[in-house]
Amino acid sequence: MHIEFRHLRTIKAIHDTGGLARAADSLNITQSALSHQIKGIEDQAGVELFVRRSKPLKLSSAGMKLLAAAERILPQVAELEAEFAGLVSGKSGRLHIAIECHACFEWLFPVLEQFRKAWPEVDVDIRPGLAFDALPALRREEVDLVVSSDPEELPETDFTPLFDYEPVFVAAAQHPLAQKTVIEAQDFVGQTLITYPVDRTRLDVFTQLLIPAKVEPAAIRQVELTAVILMLVASNRGVAVLPDWVVRQVRYSSDYVTRPLSGPDGARGVTRRLYAATRSEDTARPFMAHLIRLARQEAVKLQRP
Repeated sequence: MHIEFRHLRTIKAIHDTGGLARAADSLNITQSALSHQIKGIEDQAGVELFVRRSKPLKLSSAGMKLLAAAERILPQVAELEAEFAGLVSGKSGRLHIAIECHACFEWLFPVLEQFRKAWPEVDVDIRPGLAFDALPALRREEVDLVVSSDPEELPETDFTPLFDYEPVFVAAAQHPLAQKTVIEAQDFVGQTLITYPVDRTRLDVFTQLLIPAKVEPAAIRQVELTAVILMLVASNRGVAVLPDWVVRQVRYSSDYVTRPLSGPDGARGVTRRLYAATRSEDTARPFMAHLIRLARQEAVKLQRP
C-alpha cells in the first residue's frame, strides 16, 4: 500500500468540508481528480474509505483510521517544512558554542543576551571548550562556533578576528614587583601564580612568557572565579596574569596594580587576538554573522578604561 501526503490531505479536506466538491475547491483540484485519488487509495487498501450515499459524506471506520493518521502526520510535516524554511532563510538553526578562553564567559553572556532577543528561533548552548578538544569538535559538527586565541590552519574552517587584548601582570600594590614597570619571565621565579583551573597550554602567561623562557613559578594555585583571583592577589597571596579587559571589568578593589609583560623580543607588552572559529559553510549564515557583529560591538566596550 502506497500512501502519499496528498492522500492524507485529501481525506482530511473531505472530512473537514463534508463533500467532494468543497474539498476539491480547497485543494485546488477538480472533483474528477479527487474522485480518482479516492478510488486509487481504496483499490490499494482493499477497503472503502467512505460510507456511500451518505449526506454529508461520512468516513467509514477504515476512513477514520486514515483520518487519524492524517491529523497526526500532517502537522509534523508542516512543522518540519517550517523548520526547513527557517534554515533556508537563516531565521532558525543551531548555535552551540565552545569557549577555549576561561575569562570569556563574562564577556560572552551580554552578547548572547542580545542575540537571544534578535534570534529567538536559534537553539543556543554553551560548552566549556576547556573540557574537550573544541576545534576537532567543530569539524565533527558537535559545536558550531569556537572562541579561541589560537588559530590553526584547518580545512574548511574560518577564524574571524573578534578583538585584541593584552595579558597583564596583576599583583598587590605592596608587592615588590609592583615597583617594576615591565614584568619579565624571571620575575615569576619564587612566586605563587594564581590561574584559572585549566591546562597551562591554554594560559597566556605560560604560552607567551614562561614556557619559551623555561621558567617555572614556585607554586600554582588554581581558582575558578576572576573576582576570587583578584581578591587573593589584593591580599598578597600570589600574583596573576589576566586579560587587560577582564581586570577593568571586574575591578572591586584598588589594592592591586597591573603591569605589562615583556614580549618574547623584549618589547613592552604582549598582544593577543581572540577569534571566532566556524565551519566555512556557516560563517556567512545570517545569525552567525550577526553574533560575530554583536561580539565585536561588545568588545569595543571592553576596551574602554
